[in-house]
Amino acid sequence: MRRTLVLSLAALALTGGVVAGCGSGSSSAPPSGSTTSGKKPAPAESNPAGDIPDNQAYVVYRPAGGGYTVKVPEGWARTATGSTATFTDKLNRIEIASGNAKAAPTAQSVKSDVVPVLQRQVPTFQMGKVTAVSRPAGQAVLLTYRGDGAPDAVTGKVVHDAFERYSFFRGGRQVDLTLSGPVGADNVDPWRIVTDSFRWQ
Repeated sequence: MRRTLVLSLAALALTGGVVAGCGSGSSSAPPSGSTTSGKKPAPAESNPAGDIPDNQAYVVYRPAGGGYTVKVPEGWARTATGSTATFTDKLNRIEIASGNAKAAPTAQSVKSDVVPVLQRQVPTFQMGKVTAVSRPAGQAVLLTYRGDGAPDAVTGKVVHDAFERYSFFRGGRQVDLTLSGPVGADNVDPWRIVTDSFRWQ
């Protein structure tokens, strides 16, 4: 009887040890959705970075000196330096620079005069195309290219941008309209709204 009791206690102890071991093993595995350090992975972005919403509203911008008007996205931050106005929101940017010019720009003049300057100013500059395009305000020269944008003031992150630079000319006056956003962002329609809205005054 004593021998039977000893064997039963020994079996119970072994069974308890196995259960404890299993419990210990399961608690060492990280919970679903976390890393072994306890930090959750960064969530994936639901929309491509830089996409301008389809329901974006636009307002007419008139520079103090006059000469032209253009629609820009409502609510974007505006800065002005001399005859250059810049509108920004998150990763997208619109720059409008105006000045006097002796002759209308051509594809050749943009290649010979503008591209070398951009090559020096824009990090990782990649040449695209130079073409003549038609807009309601008249003919323009379109230069497309890619390059790195300015580092984020807080994070220091640099985004590789796609640029569209439209050069409009009339009566000795030239306006360069440059639109930029992250490579891969689908901003074809918003950029078309902006460039189609350009009007001479």
